[in-house]
Amino acid sequence: MLHYSTYNHESSTEWVTFIHGAGGSSSIWFKQLREYIKHYNVLLLDLRGHGASKVKNISSAFSEKYTFETITQDVIDVLEHLEIERSHFVGISLGTIIIRQIAEVRPELVQSMIMGGAIMKMNVRARFLMKFGNAFKSVIPYIWLYRFFALIIMPKNNHKESRNLFINEAKKLYQREFKRWFRLTAEINPLLRFFREEDVDIPTLYVMGEEDHMFLPSIKKIAASHKRATLHIIEDCGHVVNVEQPSIFNNVTLAFLNNQRA
Repeated sequence: MLHYSTYNHESSTEWVTFIHGAGGSSSIWFKQLREYIKHYNVLLLDLRGHGASKVKNISSAFSEKYTFETITQDVIDVLEHLEIERSHFVGISLGTIIIRQIAEVRPELVQSMIMGGAIMKMNVRARFLMKFGNAFKSVIPYIWLYRFFALIIMPKNNHKESRNLFINEAKKLYQREFKRWFRLTAEINPLLRFFREEDVDIPTLYVMGEEDHMFLPSIKKIAASHKRATLHIIEDCGHVVNVEQPSIFNNVTLAFLNNQRA
């Protein structure tokens, strides 16, 4: 089972589950935790191979091929183990794909979705990066590739903190783990196309940086076409919105959750 941490609220019965992106860990939510635990029960978890969910510390079942279905089931297993019947979900980057997959296979578990730096379409530049990475992942040290990808996705000076945070977290991965996660890109385009075309009857908030040049254009279209989706764009902000503009991210997302209560 994945490594997880829970923070129980003295009176609230509602849960918020945070899901980080590829190369990160639950530690990227440190700027959200203090505010969220004031209002909700909180579940933080490390995806397989990340943070404290190291392969050598987990079941040998993790040696199987990684798919979005198996990674999604990892998260569902934790929820069922903790007997959490329903939760709000907050994700960043690739974590938003996992949340959307949970909404597809187990919609009854998902009370609402907050999608930060959401990935719902790979543009031409992103597809080139994926092909480049697949071609050289066996000959170039993975951290070199990760640094290169982080610089392309988060190129500006004001993105430096989030860029460095993810690079430092990625250093804790093994080369083998990086390759396993990178192989997921082979199945990502059909999955994202399905998500764009199929609406879900779940309240969804997209929180995007105005400088998130790779992923913002597609999210604008989704927010306009999906009935229960809304979009908040944060100025002077790149891909990792919860790290670059934590106060705005916290205020906007907590207000969204309060509206769900109402």
